[in-house]
Amino acid sequence: MKAGMGRRFPILPLLVLIVGGLIFWLGQSALKSIKRSRPNAEIEVALPIFVQVTLAGGDRYLAANWSVIRALVTETSRMAPEEYHVLGQVQKDASWLNPAHEDNYYIATAILPWEGQVEPTQLILRRATFARFFDYQPPFYYAFNLVHFMGDVFGASEWLRQAAGKLPDPDERLTMESLAASWLDRSKDLDMAARIVDAMAAQAKRKDFADYLRQRSQRLRDLAALRRAAKSYSEQRGSPPRSLQDLLNSGLIDKLPVDPFGAGFAIDADGQPVFISRLRK
Repeated sequence: MKAGMGRRFPILPLLVLIVGGLIFWLGQSALKSIKRSRPNAEIEVALPIFVQVTLAGGDRYLAANWSVIRALVTETSRMAPEEYHVLGQVQKDASWLNPAHEDNYYIATAILPWEGQVEPTQLILRRATFARFFDYQPPFYYAFNLVHFMGDVFGASEWLRQAAGKLPDPDERLTMESLAASWLDRSKDLDMAARIVDAMAAQAKRKDFADYLRQRSQRLRDLAALRRAAKSYSEQRGSPPRSLQDLLNSGLIDKLPVDPFGAGFAIDADGQPVFISRLRK
């Protein structure tokens, strides 16, 4: 009799397991219907610089490291747009404390300008450029931001040429200088752009590169001449030209210019002469 009672199935633990599972399921179902609040970003306050240095025991470089670590571990996917301003301030402070901090300008370049914080990024990169005189990357990123976010092709070309001068390999320097010249194709003042390219050609040490730059400058002047002719055409006829042939037939140009690089010229949808490579698609 006792042996048979010892083999009874334990009912109580089973009931506890079933009830616990039911409570867990009900709890999970209820939580799914509750809207979760956004977790706080890791970076919401930029401390004054003197506070940062004090907390670092008076070591400005340690304070800069702490600021950069804050920027590095921040979960940007959780941040609201206005919080990127705080991140920009934290990284600006880090660049003031240690302008040569490499990770700081890397992080700033990768995140800030794409979230509307171009001004703090450019300040960080300017400081890094002067502190890291051997490093081509800060002026390169500065140049890219100028042309991509700010539309300043003259400034971008100048900073890119500065970056090229820091490259140790002569072929890489020529490649970057060529890119600096090509950015000037986007300028609205083509005559000024041509003069800059002429100055680059005069300073070039390799004859083949100087010849290439002179071809670029002539190409810019040809486009400038076409644009002046298109403006005169519009003023005379009350409508823009539809093709380069219109300019030729009107007698405003003697002949169609030849692009030394083979791309050619065209009229865009607004009646403006452009390089064919710059036509809006």
